[in-house]
This record gives sequence, structure tokens and C-alpha cells, in this order.
Amino acid sequence: MSLDFDTASPARSRGRRAEPKPDRERPRSLTRLDLKYSPYLYVLPFFVVFAIFGAYPIVYTVWIALTDRSPLNTTISFVGLDNFVELLTNDPQFWNAVVNTFGMFIMSTVPQLLIALMLANALNRRIKGQTFFRMAIAMPIITSTAVVALIFSMIYSRDFGLVNWALDLVGIDPIDWRANRFASWFAISTMVDWRWIGYNALIYLAAMQSISKDMYEAASLDGASRIRQFWSITIPQLRPTIIFTLIISTIGGLQLFTEPLLFTSGSGGLSGGSQGQFQTITMYLLDVMNQRFRWGYAGAVALVLFVLIAFMSVVNYLLARRISSDK
Repeated sequence: MSLDFDTASPARSRGRRAEPKPDRERPRSLTRLDLKYSPYLYVLPFFVVFAIFGAYPIVYTVWIALTDRSPLNTTISFVGLDNFVELLTNDPQFWNAVVNTFGMFIMSTVPQLLIALMLANALNRRIKGQTFFRMAIAMPIITSTAVVALIFSMIYSRDFGLVNWALDLVGIDPIDWRANRFASWFAISTMVDWRWIGYNALIYLAAMQSISKDMYEAASLDGASRIRQFWSITIPQLRPTIIFTLIISTIGGLQLFTEPLLFTSGSGGLSGGSQGQFQTITMYLLDVMNQRFRWGYAGAVALVLFVLIAFMSVVNYLLARRISSDK
């Protein structure tokens, strides 16, 4: 019996072990670079767009607010803070616009968010036609603002308006909704509320859907009523959403423009009525820029409006946190 030994096998095995290993250091380095720098590449387009359409206009507005820039003047002179001093100390029309803007903002935002919260809470329950009602409250969002303003202008017409007709049925004299300051605030606020209540209600409803049902079941077992559950569970859980809607409503409310502009009958829409009774800050800004051709002064108005919006957003944020934490 003979035994055959493959004398080349150890050599071959040693040769295989001696083969050089593939270079894996380079792929690992590329992976590290990808993990380190790829997130910056993903967010880079946003910052490029923001720099072009956000940062640059802000910087340009700051620069132009410090000058007397006007299309009527061929030269541009640096005036420093003169535009701001004149605006804050010697411009009653601007302060009239500020009062109008804040008046309509408060009159529209407070009921808007409260009604939206109640609608969302009602639609969060099992009711017949739930899908229909959820879609119905979203319909005003897709309606043109111009159409809404024109319809409400007819509803609040002094001579043939639906509201004055209803008031006449109960013995109340007709109201000139455009001539009276507070009446015009109310009419414009109803336009804003009709358009944006559904939007905020859908946001609240989406947030309510994420609240655990176990919390409500435990509260029910403890004997808590639905009203108690709403204030003790729903409102605290909706704190981030309430803060978000407050800030968004603040930005939109202080930039109110289309509704009061289209509410004006006849020419001179930017004046906000015969005595500026519903002229907002944005309307005044456009009036200064396009009618008086004071671009530098308009830049100062825009920056003051920016500061007011930022200030009110911070106030609403702190107020919402305080209220929700108390609950």
C-alpha cells in the first residue's frame, strides 16, 4: 500500500497566505469623508436659496433704510438713523397703521385659534360623516383670497349687504362697515377667520391623533369628564403645536394686506379708507414706496415691522408655554 503525498500543497498554501491583502484603507477613508461632509452637502441648497432670497434682501433693506434712496433722486445720500427717528417720533400715520394692524390681529387671531381648537376636538371623536366634515373645513384654504374678499365685501355692503339686512330684521340700523373703524376691523377679521380657521383646525387635529388613547382611558377610569380631559391632557400635549400656530398666526396677522386692500371700495386702496381706519403696516409700507417714492423710508418701515413680528412671536411663545405649563 502506497501513500501519495502532495508535496506542493504546503507550498501552495503558504503561497496563498503570502498573497497581498486588498487595500481597504482607501474605501474606509472615503466612507469617513462621506459621513462627515455629506450632511453639509444635503443642506447646502437650502442655505444657497436662503442667502439669495432671504439674507440678501434683509441686508439690502438695512442698507437702504440708512439712505434717502428714491427713484426721483439720481444720487443716494447716507442719512443714518434719520428715517427711523422720523418714523417713530413724527409720523402719526404710521402709528395709526400700527394700531389698526394690532387691533385686527387680536380680533382675528384669538377667536381663530380658539374655534380651530374646538373644531379639531370635535372632529377627533367618532361622528357620522367624519371624513366629509374634515374635508369641508379645508375648503376655505384653497379658495382664492381675492374671491373671499369680494364676497365678504358684498356681504358687508352698506346698502344691500346680507349682514345689514339681518340687522334690520332685529331693528338695528344699518352699519357703514367701511367708514366705521371698529366695524371695518370686525369685517376684515371675519374674512381672515373664515379662511384660516380650517387650516389651524387640521393642524390641531393631526396633533391630537398622535396623543395616546391610553391616557384618555385612564382618565375616564378615574372619573374625569371630557372637559377635564381636554384641559388636563389635550392642551398640555398640544403645547408645541399651539406655539407653532401662534407664531404663524402672528406673522400672518401683522403682515395683513390682501383682505383690507380688497375690502376698500373704489380707488386709493392703500390708504385703507377715507381716514385710514383700516390701513395696515404693510399697506402703509407700499403707500410710502409706490405713492411717495421714499424707498429709504419704506425700508425703515419694513425693519420696524420685522422687529414687531419678532417681538410678538417671542411674547406669544412665552405666553403659550406659561399657559400650557399651568394646565
